[in-house]
Amino acid sequence: MLNTILTGEPSDRPPLLIVHGLFGSARNWGVIARRLGQDRQVISVDMRNHGDSHWTETHDYHGMAEDLAEVLEHHGCADVLGHSMGGKASMVLALTRPELVRRLVVADIAPVAYGHDQIDNIRKMKQVDLEAIASRSDATEMMGDLEAATAAFFLQSLDLQEKRWKLNLDVLERDMETILGFPEIDGRFDGPALFLSGANSAYVSEDHHDRIRALFPEAGFEVIEGAGHWLHAEKPREVEAAVKAFLA
Repeated sequence: MLNTILTGEPSDRPPLLIVHGLFGSARNWGVIARRLGQDRQVISVDMRNHGDSHWTETHDYHGMAEDLAEVLEHHGCADVLGHSMGGKASMVLALTRPELVRRLVVADIAPVAYGHDQIDNIRKMKQVDLEAIASRSDATEMMGDLEAATAAFFLQSLDLQEKRWKLNLDVLERDMETILGFPEIDGRFDGPALFLSGANSAYVSEDHHDRIRALFPEAGFEVIEGAGHWLHAEKPREVEAAVKAFLA
């Protein structure tokens, strides 16, 4: 089963499952998890090939959704919040195992294929000579011309003591086209769904709304002003407030 971090105590409210995005981990959502965990239990997961979860030979959305289903079969039906890659995995979970999902929040992603990729970032991480580094600043220098915030984000997945990335970079690179895509699925999720997006992000546009409503007919949309794709890091209080209001 996926590595999980539990925040808060079980209550009369359903638990909340938080699913991070590409190159992330459960720890990235720690601040929001603690605040949302004040009146319910929050289950934050490391996705396959990330963090302290298992590595696999494939990185596809049906497999990721099955991983999430295994977690919820243990904890019970839950509200689900997924960001980016985790949002796509959460959508597939809701479409294929709707009995496990009460309410769905999808953060800054749509059920469509995207044209960009993250191969260059993977190659920058692979540039790091893991045997030669003595500090995170060494790794930052070896990754080259990355924005400071991006480098800091990647370094959260560097185990300096073990001299290894907690990311299965080879599989993520090989399956990048799958990660950027979205599988063809017959069916829909009829439960409440909220699609949050950052005002400064182009990941969710009005052109995507028809596709979203075809799969999630009860979908609502909300924009977080002043936020980009990493809306939970840039505007955590606003994301927390939107999620709280929707789950209530």
